[in-house]
Amino acid sequence: MYDALVVGAGLSGLVMVERLCTQLGWRCLLVDRREHLGGNCYDAPDQNGVLTHIYGPHYFRTDSPELVHYLSRFTAWHKTRYTVRSFTEGKYWSFPVNLRTFEQLLGRESCQDEFRRWLDEHRVPIADPKNSEEMMLASVGEELYEKFFKGYTKKQWCKEPRDLHPSVCGRIPIRTTRDDSYVDESFQALPADGYTAMFQRMVDTCGDNLEIRLGVDFREVKDTTAFGHLIYTGPIDEYFHACHGRLEYRSLRFEVESFSSRSLAQQGKSGVWQPYLQVNYPNSGQYTRAVEIKHATNQETPHTNVVREYPQEYTQDNDPYYPVPTDRNLMLYKKYAAMAEIQKGVTFLGRLATYAYLNMDQAVAQALRTFDAKFASCTKRRHPGLA
Repeated sequence: MYDALVVGAGLSGLVMVERLCTQLGWRCLLVDRREHLGGNCYDAPDQNGVLTHIYGPHYFRTDSPELVHYLSRFTAWHKTRYTVRSFTEGKYWSFPVNLRTFEQLLGRESCQDEFRRWLDEHRVPIADPKNSEEMMLASVGEELYEKFFKGYTKKQWCKEPRDLHPSVCGRIPIRTTRDDSYVDESFQALPADGYTAMFQRMVDTCGDNLEIRLGVDFREVKDTTAFGHLIYTGPIDEYFHACHGRLEYRSLRFEVESFSSRSLAQQGKSGVWQPYLQVNYPNSGQYTRAVEIKHATNQETPHTNVVREYPQEYTQDNDPYYPVPTDRNLMLYKKYAAMAEIQKGVTFLGRLATYAYLNMDQAVAQALRTFDAKFASCTKRRHPGLA
């Protein structure tokens, strides 16, 4: 018997089991259909010992000291800076769009005032953008939209930007200074020993209160296991057997190319393969970006690797990564959210279950808030249904 069955060993599920086990003494069963902890945040060394983000880069950042304090119980941090460039028209462009980008466009030095005036002249006057295309036309104008955003967005989502919610492209900052930081948050760091080591320490704190079963689907255990509460972090439409129709999720395929010190030397390179941590390819190739995480981890190894991301449709044969924010999907999600609201003994949590494009710190915050609101007042004993 378990006080809670937690479905999904990603960030949301791990935070919740840590809280339930350590704060309430509940006995929990954590299941995941993958063979490892951490969900998409899982990392592991490659054949050369280079720590690799297996499912694409995960750049932890936050403005919340409380979240840093919470996660610091399980990891030390390696402070870093996430540097991105966009490769198009045969050269690397400073990205996100900033004054340096504008100077590259002009071929000379400039200033904030000139860039602001240029933006004012080129922006399309759209007071209330209804989609991602309108959002970017209103932010940077047609030339920069075509150069950096349109092609990348179409590859990433397999949809025209005008068919996507404005928040998709609205996540990307536009700056008139020379600040080319990829993100704005004050705390930017990676777990010193990697995400997987942090996750292992989280579950270790649970002791005998936690049982973990990996490589199984929750439906294999749901109907044969006694539990008091279900924490579900999978796709919400799948929980309800897609009774209103399937929500769209975007999937990814990853191609990892490893480079030994010898292969780097043959190319006249030392330590790293590409000049930047992340390079976006908005208008060429089938992949959206290539990431060399060693730029951020600064591992002391002569080897390296590059991970290229190929967006693809989500099917039953791959994994969901991103909810697709179209009007149709958001209306459909509301139907499932209404069903979730009246479910007794079930909590829906995380990016897939709440159909929200959550950053890592937002996922941790959501799990902590949910625990405080829904479970913190419970007595430190087994779930009443199992008493």
